[in-house]
Formats: sequence, C-alpha cells, structure tokens
Amino acid sequence: MAVEVSKIDVWSAEIEDRAGGLAQKIEAVAEAGADLEFVIARRSPDKPGRGLVFMAPLRGAAQIRAAEAAGLAKAPNVHTVRLEMPNRPGIGAQITRAVAEAGINMRGLSGTGLGRRSAFYLSFDNKEDADKARRILKKAFVGK
Repeated sequence: MAVEVSKIDVWSAEIEDRAGGLAQKIEAVAEAGADLEFVIARRSPDKPGRGLVFMAPLRGAAQIRAAEAAGLAKAPNVHTVRLEMPNRPGIGAQITRAVAEAGINMRGLSGTGLGRRSAFYLSFDNKEDADKARRILKKAFVGK
C-alpha cells in the first residue's frame, strides 16, 4: 500500500449552533459535487450560539464558488499536510514523534484508521512549517 503525503487547502466558516447549521454548509458544497474527505465541526466556547466548521478538499471552480456563496473561505493561517498510509498500531505516535523531533509545533491534528488505511491531517501555523513537515514525513514514511 502506498504512502501519500500532500499539502491541502482547508476551508472554514462560522456556523450557527443550531440544528441544521452544519448541514447547511455541507449541503452547499455537496450540491456542487464536493467529495469531502475531512470535516471537523465544533462549538465556539467564546461565542455562544456559534460554531466552526473545517472541511477539505474542494476542487474546481464550481465547488469553490458554492463554498464562498455559503460563507466558507480558505482557512487563514492553517497550512495542512495530508498523510494517507497503511494503518497499524502506533502510527499516530510515529507521525507526531517525527514532526516533534524536527522541532515543528503543530496547531492541530486529526486522524482516522479505517481497516487497512489511515489518514492524518496535520495543521501548522505557517507555510514554512507545513513544507518542512511534508519533507520530514515523506522521508520517514514514503517507501517504507
């Protein structure tokens, strides 16, 4: 099974913390043909009645227009690396250790293992850290 390491754009928006608030954003991009691999939504503890959603990927002009019309935008200052690879026990620890040993601080991590595959989304505060992490992860996991 191949290992894929790539940079991705994450899109985000504020959502209403109510039934259907999240569905409204996801439906807008789904109707434009988006096949989302990654969605995280949560309440905003500092803004009662509001929440945040992050999603990826969006591809092509139609999906981007639909996202923008629904109030989504490329997440500012969130530079994300996507790592897809064979799943095995401890893989998350190996990934985070490789990044830590390179002296890179992550702003966020989301990961899942489904059967024999796993996918991780590592977010960084700046492009330089994301680029460095991408190189480190390729060196550590591609071809292994």
